[in-house]
Amino acid sequence: MAAVLLCWAAALVLESTVRLHTDVLVLAVALTLTLSSTQRTADTRRRLAGLVLLPATAGASIFLGRLLASHYAIGAAVYTAGMALAIWIRRYGPTATKAGTLMALPLVALLVVPGPALPPEAQSGLVTWGWSALVGALACGCVWLVQGLGDRFGPYRAEPADVPEPPRRPSRLHPRPSTRMALQMAAGIAAAFVLGHLLFDDHWPWVVLTAYVAASGNRGRTDVVRKGVERLAGATVGTLLATGVAAAGATGHAAVALMFTVLTVALWLRPLSYAYWAAGMTCALSLLLGYFGQNAQHLLPTRLEGIAVGAALSVASAWWLLPVPRRRTVAARAVVRPNKASNQAI
Repeated sequence: MAAVLLCWAAALVLESTVRLHTDVLVLAVALTLTLSSTQRTADTRRRLAGLVLLPATAGASIFLGRLLASHYAIGAAVYTAGMALAIWIRRYGPTATKAGTLMALPLVALLVVPGPALPPEAQSGLVTWGWSALVGALACGCVWLVQGLGDRFGPYRAEPADVPEPPRRPSRLHPRPSTRMALQMAAGIAAAFVLGHLLFDDHWPWVVLTAYVAASGNRGRTDVVRKGVERLAGATVGTLLATGVAAAGATGHAAVALMFTVLTVALWLRPLSYAYWAAGMTCALSLLLGYFGQNAQHLLPTRLEGIAVGAALSVASAWWLLPVPRRRTVAARAVVRPNKASNQAI
């Protein structure tokens, strides 16, 4: 959270200096929050690779956001292909897996930053690709600075970085687990784009985000069902909390302070269950939308319906599209484990 607050403060200065929109702050928080978990034990080479990949993909994600706004079908196809590619390249080893995780971060942030869901008056002047790339570089710098100071002066040390992994035995599955997971992710996200737009109009990101969360790091059928249920339960509690806060009259700077407080508590409880993180993140996003003038209480049924649809789509794709046999699930875990950290920002 120290890195998140530092990057948020830097983005706040940037926003006021060059008159950007508030979504640049949301982007800074989303990228820093996720990058902090993926870079905790990274060596210098991985950090430099992140400094190149994250700003580049953050800038590209802005073009993708514009494409989704103007040509929804084409943008959805490009987004789906990008997410599937980030999983498919895991077949080339740990380095490619980590690169795929970095590539996916801005795409996830694109769903978290509520561009299409904002009121019309808030959609003008959204952050451009150049400023978005700069925010990605700021996120890298803030994470490295805080983690470096923490390792040097703090009481807690990071675990040894990048311990060499034992050679993997060639998979007997055809197609490979990475290909299966990429196809499952593509099917779930593509269906979420279609149903999200048809059923929920501008609130389609809730469906797509849930479809990604439930299928990400897929360790088998039961794992997808569990994450879908935890996501739905956490979102229900989080939205109810945000509704109560809004009813109490917390607005403006008080709402912003509550957002960071909720995120801090959710990060602390995240290792216990994903439901805590889902509740905290949903509460924070509900407070954010309330900050922009949307009624969290009015949107509660729509949000829960969208989350339920997204979870159901991921479960369906994991169960019926090239499912990994039960006897292979344990062996397949080595393929999906490196992506676990990417779920921290969702």
